[in-house]
Amino acid sequence: VQLQASGGGLVPAGGSLRLSCAASGGTFRNFAMGWFRQALGKEREFVGAIARNGIHRDYSDAVRGRFFISRNNAENAVYLEMNSLKPEDTATYFCAADFALCGNYYSTGASDYEYWGQGTLVTVSS
Repeated sequence: VQLQASGGGLVPAGGSLRLSCAASGGTFRNFAMGWFRQALGKEREFVGAIARNGIHRDYSDAVRGRFFISRNNAENAVYLEMNSLKPEDTATYFCAADFALCGNYYSTGASDYEYWGQGTLVTVSS
């Protein structure tokens, strides 16, 4: 599975961005999907995840209530809507795919994800 993330950019604090991740080379609906981020000098951290069924979701405490993850299995894509952005949201954002046998399964652990995109940089100015 190949993943291509896009949609990053420079945005002022309080603004919004929508990240997209296009998947190819596999059966997208068989994968739970996740978004992670890595700020300069910091470890990669979980942002959000969505199960195969598109219903079960989870978010990190840092973004819950501001970010929203969704997927479109017909278009082989997962999205991350980011609102009320803060300077501390500045990071490279990665999408990842985790093969899932169960429709309601998702993981918040990076080590569970088999496939990763190249990342897209989000910079939030203060």
